[in-house]
Amino acid sequence: MDHYQVLGLRKSASKEEIKQAFRNLAMQFHPDKHSQSSQHSRDSATFKFKQISEAYETLIDDRKRADYNISRSAYGAAQNKRYDYAYDRGAARNSYGNAYGYSGSASRGAGDFTFAKFEMGLRYLTTRSFLLNATFAGILLSGMYIVDTGGETLWKMHNPGKSFEEAMESVKKAKTVEDDTF
Repeated sequence: MDHYQVLGLRKSASKEEIKQAFRNLAMQFHPDKHSQSSQHSRDSATFKFKQISEAYETLIDDRKRADYNISRSAYGAAQNKRYDYAYDRGAARNSYGNAYGYSGSASRGAGDFTFAKFEMGLRYLTTRSFLLNATFAGILLSGMYIVDTGGETLWKMHNPGKSFEEAMESVKKAKTVEDDTF
C-alpha cells in the first residue's frame, strides 16, 4: 500500500498538507458516518479509514516517514516492480474490489533484498550506541597497545642488549643450577 497514494499526496508533501488530506478523508470515511449504511458500505469505509489512519501515522512522524521512504526505494516499490498478493479465498472485498484480510507475500528481486540489507547495516553502523561502543573499544585497544609498547620500552631501558626471551632462559638455567646444588 502506497501511503502517499492513499492520502492523495505527492512524496514532497508538507506536514500541513498531510494533516489536511487526512482530515478531509477521515471525515469522508469515518465509520461513525456510515453507521446507518449497508454492511458492505460500512466494511469498505472502515477498511479505507484504517488505511488512511495508517498512512497518516506513518507520514506525519518524520522518523517513520524517512524509514518508509527508504524501505520503498530499497525494495523498488516506487519503481514498476511486480507484486503478487495471495488473497485468502474467503476474504471480504470492499467497494473498490480490494480484499482485506489478505496475507500479502510480495516477490522481490535478490538485488533489492541485498540493497535493503546493506541499507539496514549502514543505518546500524551509524546509530549512537554503536558509535559509543566502537569508541570505547578503540580506547581499550589503544590503552592495551600503549601498555604493551611501554613494557617493552622499559625492559630495553633496564636490560640493554638482552631480549626478554634470553633473560628468561638465563633465569631457568640459574634455577636448574640452584636445584642441582641442593
